[in-house]
Amino acid sequence: MYNITRKKQALSRPGYSAKLFALSLLTLVSLLVSCGDTPQATQPIIIAQPAPSPATGTASSGATATTPGQSIHHYEYVFPDGKMYVYDMDNTPRLVKQRDLPTSSGVRGVVGDAASHRLYISFGSDGDGGGQLLAYDVLTDQVLWTQSYSFGIDSMSITPDGKYIYMPDGEKASDPYWYVINASDGKPTGARINGGSGPHNTVISLNGQHVYMGARNFSNTPTYLTVADTATNGNVRKIGPFLSGIRPFVINGKETLAYVTTTGFLGFQVADIQSGHILYTVDLTKLGFPDSSSGPSAPSHGIALSPDETRLAVVDWPNDSVHIFDVTGLPGSPPRKIADIKFSRSMHHDESNCAYDCAADGWLEYSRDGRFLYVGDVGDVIDTVANRVVYNLPPLYNTRKMIEVDFQNNICSFIPINRASIGYVTG
Repeated sequence: MYNITRKKQALSRPGYSAKLFALSLLTLVSLLVSCGDTPQATQPIIIAQPAPSPATGTASSGATATTPGQSIHHYEYVFPDGKMYVYDMDNTPRLVKQRDLPTSSGVRGVVGDAASHRLYISFGSDGDGGGQLLAYDVLTDQVLWTQSYSFGIDSMSITPDGKYIYMPDGEKASDPYWYVINASDGKPTGARINGGSGPHNTVISLNGQHVYMGARNFSNTPTYLTVADTATNGNVRKIGPFLSGIRPFVINGKETLAYVTTTGFLGFQVADIQSGHILYTVDLTKLGFPDSSSGPSAPSHGIALSPDETRLAVVDWPNDSVHIFDVTGLPGSPPRKIADIKFSRSMHHDESNCAYDCAADGWLEYSRDGRFLYVGDVGDVIDTVANRVVYNLPPLYNTRKMIEVDFQNNICSFIPINRASIGYVTG
């Protein structure tokens, strides 16, 4: 069994339609491209050619629905402390923008609202005061406002209507609260929810009715995933108990399954959301992947569910890999491992130019069309058809905070409401 106390020192650190799309694409690129030469160190590295999609040649399963004759353009925003990099991910990736942001005190989370074309970036202290939140307009390239709080910040989520942000006080906080914030101006509403000790990661359901709160909980006792009703901000359910403190987790679109990583465990657990019971525990060491005696407190600090909910990706820090599981048989049968993908660079490093919590733990994000899987703290972009690394985004080697922004005919069409890559099957 993994030693869950082994890294206390890390815990203290802190084909497009050309006629229709040409004008909108030129307008969009003019908004994104920054002035001056681009340093070579931030340009994408081409490792292999991606595989064509069996359906369209450009995107794999789980693609966002489009109106006939319209096209979607995909961008990946990457956020090292104090910086922002924007990559055009269509065809061969290219860096189209980089700029400074007032977030050098440490980025903790990023979410967005497509209707208002805003990104929200949390930064500052992750516990007991000193937290800050920034609103950024992706169309005008303007910081709209920043707010400072008497509480901390961490990895938050926003309701689908773009009205409210649920902000955890931080994994090192002494209180157990998630604070409700007005997204329009960043001011607290006065409401808060008790989600457990060490408020850390957050997921809001696609229908906006529930907020899932992952408590880091520094103790070594089993912990629960707490669910609250966003209409009343009252707790409605506990899921678990899990092996230890909750780390990155995802849910499916129908809110029937939760996939959860925990402190000190190489692997993940699957829970039935409605009953609250654990269905399966997948131990990677029993699948032939050895754990190591040193490293992050969560060796599987990264989990992502493909948009079509057929695949689950999980980080394996000790072995510098990501493992892909077929989850189409759930809940009746357990996840089935189908691929092991080695990183092009090692995750065994510290992030540079980092304010705190600089150990490269990792994070995973599926693109909304299902074509790519991004690996934070390594920079790899994995082709999900070929199951191989095809690109590397250098700034993503030094951060695990990233988010997709899509445009459809020059209108912001998609930004995730959650930093975690949840499922999108609701029908």
